[in-house]
This record gives sequence, C-alpha cells and structure tokens, in this order.
Amino acid sequence: MRTEEWRLDVLDTDGTRRRLSWADLMALPAEDLTTDIHCVTKWSKLDTTWRGVPLEAVLDGAGRLATHVLVHAYGGYTTNLPMEDVTGGRAWVATHYGGKPLTPEHGGPARLLVPHLYLWKSAKWVNGLELLTEDHLGFWERLGYHALGDPWREQRYVGD
Repeated sequence: MRTEEWRLDVLDTDGTRRRLSWADLMALPAEDLTTDIHCVTKWSKLDTTWRGVPLEAVLDGAGRLATHVLVHAYGGYTTNLPMEDVTGGRAWVATHYGGKPLTPEHGGPARLLVPHLYLWKSAKWVNGLELLTEDHLGFWERLGYHALGDPWREQRYVGD
C-alpha cells in the first residue's frame, strides 16, 4: 500500500472517530528503539531497531474510559490488547525497521509494535484502533490463541 492511501481510524468508546493520514502520523513525535521480538512459533530476534510513533501520541487523549483496544488491519485481521499493554511507552505505530521504511512483508507502511508480547499482537498493516470498555477477542484469539500472549509466561494458547 502506498503511504498516500494509508489511513488509521481511531474509534473512541463514545463513538467519536478520528482519521489520521500518513502525513498526520508523520507529524507526530517519533521515537527510535532497540528491542527484542518474539514469535509464537518459538523464535526470537534480539536487538531489533525500529522507529515509530508512541501509541499515546496517536490516541491524543482518546480512550480515557477504555480498558482494551481491538486493533484492525488491512485484510480484516484483528487482535485485542489491554490498554495497559499499549500505553506507558509499551507500544508504537512503527514505520521503520532496521533504519529503513517498513516493507510490505514486515507490515509496511505501518504496523503496531508491542515488543513485550508475541508478534501476533503487533498487527501488520494496521489501519484501526477501536477503543473498548470490555475485551473482544481478535482473529487468532477466537481460534484458540491466548488473549494476552506474554512470551515470558509462554502464553501461546488458551489455558497457557
């Protein structure tokens, strides 16, 4: 997808919707970070480098009543996250990986990055953040994956 076509919708708990264009996202303060990432298929990659906009900047005050966010992606993918796992400097809308713009295979032009959880929570091709007052399971979670996905607790599947 071309950046000129990319959009990110933020839907607050009261039904208020805000749409960010690529230019809007690029105007927000970005951060560089180095972090490890973990896949549910039991591999990890250490010291990966990213650039992205902290989720708090993207939310811009939305979600004060939210307990969860349902992340939407182009192609219909969704994943659910508690707000405490995407705020407080724990999540970004990433635009760069390894010093270069994200390629489509890595979720470009923008993906969610939540490095302290398994990568299925870091939705590729992100296009929406639906702020909720209760949890709603996402794509993989409805198929039996764990609702949180903490790699240090090996939370791969329901019951882990």
